[in-house]
Amino acid sequence: MRCVQCGHLEDKVIDSRIKDGTTIRRRRVCLRCDYRYTTYEQIERTELRVVKRDNLREALNREKILRGLVKACEKRPVSMDRLDRAVEEIISELHRDHLREVPSSEIGKKVIEKLYAIDPVAYIRYVSVYRQFSNVEEFIQEITQMRHQTLIDPLQRKLPIL
Repeated sequence: MRCVQCGHLEDKVIDSRIKDGTTIRRRRVCLRCDYRYTTYEQIERTELRVVKRDNLREALNREKILRGLVKACEKRPVSMDRLDRAVEEIISELHRDHLREVPSSEIGKKVIEKLYAIDPVAYIRYVSVYRQFSNVEEFIQEITQMRHQTLIDPLQRKLPIL
């Protein structure tokens, strides 16, 4: 690493810590000027492209997924750490299942699966927007279906087919 203070190329790692299982934080000291600085090391993944409904393609954006989860969980007892983990899980699953491109509908389904497990109210909020509920009956039908599945076997809940 090049020292940000003096530009020297030799340093020494004085501390390494794993941060959230996907990143390593390293404290370094320059061997010339003794300046201390921090670097982060992450796994470099191939870039996934999202295929939108209109067939346009764009880079997978972690922040968009997180914003959707945060909005659905607004004023709910769900921590940001839990949402960050959910986003990492979603992205890992997408990388595992798709080589280069992923349909946007697949991302929506993954988000719905995570929200179903995290918080039922957030799940209903997200599904209502995702499936574009147009009336109260659609809300009632979705909630009734959720309640019925929970009563059948709370440990083996299955998501409604979208």
